[in-house]
Amino acid sequence: MGFKIKEISTSANIKKFIKFPHRLYRSNKQYVPVLDADEYKMLTASPSLEYCKIKMWLAFSDGDEIVGRIAGIYNPRSNEVHNEKRIRFGWFDFIEDKEVASALLQQVIEWGRELDMKEMHGPLSYNTWGRQGMLIEGFENIPPVNCLYNYSYYPRIMEELGIGKQVDWVQVKLKANVGVPEKLRRINQMLLKKYKLRIIDIKEMKGNDKLLESFFESYNESFKKIDNFIPLTKSEADQIVKEYFPKLRDELTCIIVDHNDNIAAFGVCFPSLSKSFQKAKGKLLPFGMFHIMKEFKSYDTIDLMILGAAPKWQHKGISSIYHTHIATNLERGRIRYAISNPQAENNSAYKVWGRYGYEPYMRRRCYIKNIE
Repeated sequence: MGFKIKEISTSANIKKFIKFPHRLYRSNKQYVPVLDADEYKMLTASPSLEYCKIKMWLAFSDGDEIVGRIAGIYNPRSNEVHNEKRIRFGWFDFIEDKEVASALLQQVIEWGRELDMKEMHGPLSYNTWGRQGMLIEGFENIPPVNCLYNYSYYPRIMEELGIGKQVDWVQVKLKANVGVPEKLRRINQMLLKKYKLRIIDIKEMKGNDKLLESFFESYNESFKKIDNFIPLTKSEADQIVKEYFPKLRDELTCIIVDHNDNIAAFGVCFPSLSKSFQKAKGKLLPFGMFHIMKEFKSYDTIDLMILGAAPKWQHKGISSIYHTHIATNLERGRIRYAISNPQAENNSAYKVWGRYGYEPYMRRRCYIKNIE
């Protein structure tokens, strides 16, 4: 098949870039489209672009039909934090054609070489709040809204192109309404008393600048040793507070503070909105908002978005406090299942799921290639 690659920058072409996956996956029952308006803002006005640079390309067939897309991301903060010289790729989608995939990746490679980068890796976003990781297992499952979905030919073609694994992220599915043993409740009460910790109401944190600042300090410190993680900037944190925190629900959130009101640990979950986003098809109007709000009020599955503890509180057992707190709330309700956020397979926190009855759900891969 003949095709050509074109770098894009106009609003019209960026909108085509955003909508391409909707057409590529239109007959797929697992694909979850993000909202077009949110994606446009992410690509053109994200606070991450204060330090990142992004380029986008589309692949067009001879008949001028879009057959692939890719974004290259230059993230100097990540390179500095990890002492690397890497260019990222993301927003990578293509028809089942190895030549198209290869040509798109080559655009990122050439840009990386211009910037004197030594390696290319991805799929990644600007930071770990973005959607990342190519699906390699669990194609039969529907992903959380904040996770990518792709066809099974994607990783096959990556292997054929000789692009290797950097790291895998694993997601599991747990039963959420099994309750908590009384012995574990007593242990958690002892931990709270021993370390002078307390669980705060989410309303106490909203609008409290000191607690919000402490939350993101704890978040940045908690995950700093995780592959490809970079600390959020204040602008990025402010955007998250604006977009996500108003939607937090008490029964799905557990914030633990120490005696100085610094964030010690946190567990933040969201109602699973994947099915309503599928119905919205990338649009809030005319009916997308109706579907999303309906599922936000009535759901039987939750997404475990972020679970962590500040370094000084790690390995003290306090993660069981937020697990127990949320699980206690869930056993009283209609919630049946919980889907974990992707966790690096080499992250020791992943082992916590061994305490619970769980089943594998999805596995994602970040690929890496030397481009010197």
